[in-house]
Amino acid sequence: MIAENEAQVVEAVRQARERRSTLEIVGGGTRRSAGRPMHCEAVLDVSGLRGIVTYEPEELVLTVKPATTLAEIEAVLGARNQRLGFEPQDWSSMLGSHGISTIGGAVSSDADGPAAIRFGRGRDHLLGIRAVNGFAEAFKAGGKVVKNVTGFDIPKLVCGAWGTLCVLTELTFRVFPRAQRSVVLARRGLTPPEGSARLRQAWSSPIDATGLVYANGTAFVRLEGDGPALAEKRAFLDGFEETDAIEDGFAPGALDIWRLSCRATEAVRIADSIAAPRWYGDWAGTRLWFAAGSDKAQALAAQGAQCLRGNAPPRAGDPRAELERRVKAAFDPLGLFNPGRMA
Repeated sequence: MIAENEAQVVEAVRQARERRSTLEIVGGGTRRSAGRPMHCEAVLDVSGLRGIVTYEPEELVLTVKPATTLAEIEAVLGARNQRLGFEPQDWSSMLGSHGISTIGGAVSSDADGPAAIRFGRGRDHLLGIRAVNGFAEAFKAGGKVVKNVTGFDIPKLVCGAWGTLCVLTELTFRVFPRAQRSVVLARRGLTPPEGSARLRQAWSSPIDATGLVYANGTAFVRLEGDGPALAEKRAFLDGFEETDAIEDGFAPGALDIWRLSCRATEAVRIADSIAAPRWYGDWAGTRLWFAAGSDKAQALAAQGAQCLRGNAPPRAGDPRAELERRVKAAFDPLGLFNPGRMA
């Protein structure tokens, strides 16, 4: 099934309801390998729902269709010295997938980047959506202005839902001014406890870092601003030297990929307890990434980690799983959309 507008999405879902046919929702295709394997009767290709709907630079508001590529959005915003504050990530190389990374996929997978520690996550900037639910009904939630009160915050629910609740047809974001300059500083040769302490110290300082990563014995701090402001911020980081970019060194290869949110003070203890072959900490350690074999799956699942590539054990006894099933039933009672991907 191919849908190039919202009406065609409605019709595709209506037909799927009649046939009780499950649908794999595909846009750019870069995240198809993520989560548990699915066995759907049909594919709903929404790659035609692409393009900028409206862009109001003065109001800092952007509305796009879900298959709009991250590259196109970055180019349009960059021309006006603006950007998406949550720095959506292209995971195609990490997941070993092909295709073109889209904004719908980034939102659905919670693919927030390092800058989210400063500006907030995607769910904090997604002002409104249009979508089609499992009843074959088009609906809208939220709005197209930075200040809007609409009751239930449904846009937040679709962030990280992996396309299991509805088919997105339009998204509206708050955007941010782009800084004049950016610099990445690194301090190498640090143990995990030392690196974690350095990043927490930077996080609590007034430097407003837009990246705080520990990887392979190195603490990375990204700073932004004009010349004088950057000089003042750098003064807080004794022993750090300028480098080209944040280097997470995360090359999972054939290993499973997991991510975990935790308290920064617990990051090192959790990483030690998992003892994965490869790991790194983003957001000053509040988001951990692991590349591990299947022998680590139970330990990672017990910590509440999410498996992005590989085979995760059943979530027996997880109270969140039951809540997620109830939410899905409200939007998609027949279980048509991406069944089993993350539940």
